[in-house]
Amino acid sequence: MRPKLTVVSPWALVGWQVVAGGVMVLLWGLLTQQGSKAWSALFGAASVVVPGALMAWGTTRRSAMNPGTAVLTFMVWELIKMLLAVAMLVAVVLRYPALSWPALLSALVVCLKANWLALLRQGRIRK
Repeated sequence: MRPKLTVVSPWALVGWQVVAGGVMVLLWGLLTQQGSKAWSALFGAASVVVPGALMAWGTTRRSAMNPGTAVLTFMVWELIKMLLAVAMLVAVVLRYPALSWPALLSALVVCLKANWLALLRQGRIRK
């Protein structure tokens, strides 16, 4: 018999992304002493956290009537999440001349990978 897996809340995943993004912003700000790099890291983290929070809100606000509706709801909110993330990144590139690509991309990647921390904490990943 297989053990039953617990459900991971999308809000827990967003919370871990917020923590990871905050750590990256602090690291870039403290290690470089340059505000532009900290802002770039913040923009990278926000481009993951804000769309993720919107998707978490959209998919958890009410339960689906049937599995087909649940899948369609997930797909629609995933599309909205991706479009918002791309729009945010394009806006930053066009509007923020002091952009630091390494800071933006490193914060973005770390926030995307923060989901692993939530899964590890819940025991869903074996060490």
